[in-house]
Amino acid sequence: MSTIMIEPETNAAKLAELTFNLLEDCHQKEMRIAVRYGLTASEFRCLRLLNVGEAINNKELAHRLNLSPSRLTRILNGLVEKGYTSREIEADDRRNMRVSLSPKGERIVSNLNEAYVKIHQEILDNIEISSHQNLITGMTELLSALRKWMNKS
Repeated sequence: MSTIMIEPETNAAKLAELTFNLLEDCHQKEMRIAVRYGLTASEFRCLRLLNVGEAINNKELAHRLNLSPSRLTRILNGLVEKGYTSREIEADDRRNMRVSLSPKGERIVSNLNEAYVKIHQEILDNIEISSHQNLITGMTELLSALRKWMNKS
């Protein structure tokens, strides 16, 4: 019995296609959750990055979201309008703001986090339980390798 060797380029092509499709499907998943809560996908992502009790610099938040400051301002305006966030001008540098969750924002983030976990449980329910740990291990290794690659660039 002979072993079939798969060329590294073939694995890379398969991984490229899988990650592209996974990213697209994850965006669709986020849109479904966002719509359910009356949010845009960008507002959803922004809220997911804000932690209860945390006040984050707007420049850091823009960096985490990979957005321009003007785009972030539009998103934050919507979140402030909905009562989910508040902004304060930083005392030491008036060009910067600190963004934090309002009490209403803390409640919706809690609800979003619960919904996010529930959806992922529903996804796992479509996979054999015996494969769960291998899936988590593989995705953890993939994320680690991706971050190593990004740190080199």
